Amino acid sequence: QVQLVESGGGSVQAGGSLRLSCTGHGYHYMSYCMGWFRQAPGKEREGVATIDSDGNTNYADSVKGRFTIAKGNAKNTLYLQMNSLEPEDTAMYYCAVQPLGVAPIPGPGGNCNTGVDFDDWGQGTQVTVSS
Repeated sequence: QVQLVESGGGSVQAGGSLRLSCTGHGYHYMSYCMGWFRQAPGKEREGVATIDSDGNTNYADSVKGRFTIAKGNAKNTLYLQMNSLEPEDTAMYYCAVQPLGVAPIPGPGGNCNTGVDFDDWGQGTQVTVSS
């Protein structure tokens, strides 16, 4: 059974930084897509960033230049470094993983982006940014 556990959320002032972590258990995928998503109260869930097993990344326009998604050295770990945080970044952040079944295809039009139908999700970690 796939399990994803997020950590690293918290409360910071605008302009601050946080690093979110996601640790996965119960799976071993050769080719996969992992992503970070967020949902603020009263809003729909939105994609933040994705990374495939080859290390290709995609970012939402709202976080480009401020957030960095990266795979950890340990198996099935994922990070999201968030800098220059803004009050609009306040949300519950979730990680997700999806096996691709084929080799990763890079780029926004490829097979790893926030439009992927992810099957497995973590429980989320709360990020609150105050002005």
